Amino acid sequence: MSSEVRLGPVSYLVLGITAVRGPTTPYELKQFVQLSIGHFWPFPHTQLYAEPARLAAAGLLAETREEGGRRRRHYAITDAGRERVEEWLAEPVESPTEIRDLGLLKLFFSELGDDEQIIALAREQGAAHRAKLAIYDDILTRFGDRPDLARRLLSLGLGIRLARAATEFWDEVHSAASASASTDSGDWAASMIAILSGSAAASAS
Repeated sequence: MSSEVRLGPVSYLVLGITAVRGPTTPYELKQFVQLSIGHFWPFPHTQLYAEPARLAAAGLLAETREEGGRRRRHYAITDAGRERVEEWLAEPVESPTEIRDLGLLKLFFSELGDDEQIIALAREQGAAHRAKLAIYDDILTRFGDRPDLARRLLSLGLGIRLARAATEFWDEVHSAASASASTDSGDWAASMIAILSGSAAASAS
């Protein structure tokens, strides 16, 4: 029974997509995620292919299969599925945004390396975040005039702000580390933190 099945983020992802798109194949689920949600929450493709059948068995999706050709399976949300989505949307979300960033992990342990490695890391990360920002800007340009997509695009607003902030941060690290390496001007990291501490104190006052 649908009331007994355990649902997680992938479950709600599949239910939500079928609710907004209508009948959807697992391949179309994967494409939808790649072009939208995957920019802020990547999901393994194997789960996107397996989850619809599990939800159909629980009565949350209805499955139909093409009679000819590739005999693809199409999944549509049921009333029970919509009810579970509505319940999920009403649940509070008190946890902050989670960040799992390999670049930041390396920066944390950068005292074990040298400044040249940090300079290279900052240059690579700055370029990566600029590329991500360009993707976000392109999405906004293509779909920003679609009122029917406005609520989905709200998440893009946070993505753009985070990408801009990350780009500025890594550019600052690159500039400070590069200047220190060329002039032997001391501990550039401590100087950056001193500036940050001063800004925080000014904001609090």
